[in-house]
Amino acid sequence: MKRYILSVLILVSALGVQAQGRKNIANFSLFQQYYNPALTGSDGSVVKTLYRSQWSGFEGAPRTMFASGELNLTGRAAGQEERGHASKDKASHAVGLAVLGDRFGPFAENQLLLSYASGVRLGERTRLRWGGALTYGSISLDGHRLTVDNESDPQFLGVLGNRSRISKFDLNLGLMLTSERYYLGYAMHEVTKDRMIYGDSFLKDLYTRRHIAQAGYRTAVTEQVGLAVNGIYQYDRNLEGAVEGQLKAIYRNMFWVGGGYRRDEAYSFNAGLLVNQLRLAYAYEVPTAARYTSMNTSEVALSFYLAPVQRNSRQVVIW
Repeated sequence: MKRYILSVLILVSALGVQAQGRKNIANFSLFQQYYNPALTGSDGSVVKTLYRSQWSGFEGAPRTMFASGELNLTGRAAGQEERGHASKDKASHAVGLAVLGDRFGPFAENQLLLSYASGVRLGERTRLRWGGALTYGSISLDGHRLTVDNESDPQFLGVLGNRSRISKFDLNLGLMLTSERYYLGYAMHEVTKDRMIYGDSFLKDLYTRRHIAQAGYRTAVTEQVGLAVNGIYQYDRNLEGAVEGQLKAIYRNMFWVGGGYRRDEAYSFNAGLLVNQLRLAYAYEVPTAARYTSMNTSEVALSFYLAPVQRNSRQVVIW
């Protein structure tokens, strides 16, 4: 079995990132329900998948796999939901299930999220949505595949040569204001912080609450072309703040190209296609000069809507 030679600095950094669970997704605007459970089912009933490969060409490089299913209990198709014209219903309801897996050398992280969202009309075109997600997560470290610079360092006692694992139950909560043209909201992850942790304690102190703010605006420029702007800000005590923005040009609600920037981390370029019930998206990230690696990242996302997307030339339906 191959062994990974990591410096103490890289190891500690990896521990922090893995334990925190902050997930950077270039196509974050397509997976908003993961960041804020209030948006579960906001684009209709849909199945989504994602594969993200970081640091291409590096053995043991980080890989992220994600899959989710959302069921809008009102039965609306995407483009007809409350992000469009608010319906006459007094309330809407949706449920979702998501699984995520991260792999990075000897580290492995898995997440399971069960979400629920509801919303009420505030006006003809505006809704207030709220939601929550019950979460389960586990992080494991295979110490047999790990070599460090100083094996006698006390912080690695009990880790090297052993399999360590920690599990955690928690709750995510979110609130979101939505309309056909914009959304604005806030979510808190890891609400209980470290109160429901089981297993080895080597990662316990790295768990902390995360605060996430999201906003977006989309509009038609002509009958053929539209624009969408999305932004996300994530903050926690350990990793502090991270902000990311994205701009897309959309043609006939079918094809888009765009670019984005994650502060001090990466530039991204993305493109996608929406045909009937199928959506395919691709993103490519290039690290900034401030990053400690020059390796690039690729990301592929595939979604299937359970009903054809309702679209017309007057309103953009892609975020």
